[in-house]
Amino acid sequence: MIEFRNVTKSFNDEVVLKDISFKISQGETKVFLGASGSGKSTVLKLILGLIKPDSGHILIDDQDIAQMSERELVQVRRAIGMVFQEGALFDSLSVRENVGYRLYEEGRVSEEEIGVAVLRLLGFVGLEDAIDKMPAELSGGMKRRVGIARALLGTPKVVLYDEPTAGLDPITKRTIVELIIKLRDLEGVTTVFVTHDLPSAAIIASEYAAPDEDGDIRFYRGDESLCLANVHFIMLHEGTICFEGSYEQLTASNQPYVRIFTSW
Repeated sequence: MIEFRNVTKSFNDEVVLKDISFKISQGETKVFLGASGSGKSTVLKLILGLIKPDSGHILIDDQDIAQMSERELVQVRRAIGMVFQEGALFDSLSVRENVGYRLYEEGRVSEEEIGVAVLRLLGFVGLEDAIDKMPAELSGGMKRRVGIARALLGTPKVVLYDEPTAGLDPITKRTIVELIIKLRDLEGVTTVFVTHDLPSAAIIASEYAAPDEDGDIRFYRGDESLCLANVHFIMLHEGTICFEGSYEQLTASNQPYVRIFTSW
């Protein structure tokens, strides 16, 4: 689904990513950990084609986006949803307009159709009643959920999350994490999750969503190893990959940097 091959990226002569390579399979969740400045958010920008690598190749569905024009990248981005740390909503637009923004801009779908799509997505994140509210009327957690709804417009195959639980209270964090798990397990969305929040990442690695006998969605814990097969971690340190593996392998690692990070 996504592959980095020997990717290097610098800003102002400072190397942020150094010859990194990894793959993300369809339906997989890849969690990126690391200190500030380790290159996590740069990975997301490269996947979106917002910046280009200095060297190396970035493949999405076997297409090298590093060689694409801006017009070609627009088509690639249609299959990718992006959830920003603070929700990144337009303050002057209502929740309805924020979620349906891309469709309103394209002008190819009727307002009635946009309204139906927006209401369905807000229902998924539990915010149908907020459709006519303005961002200033929303809590931080509600803004993140609106951001997730907006990212899902167009049924993307990949969703990128940039610190979606940062600064939230534990209950709201749990709500956001459950939405991410539902998308992964019920919709088959490929997930790239950038975070400092190891407890939230641990939940993503150890719980799965499935309907019960009545059709209600429930969350279940995985086996005793707390390691779901489709969740893997990458830890970045000074622009290089210092760890790649399962949550179980992460917590058992004896690498000094990994131990410091997992003991926070």
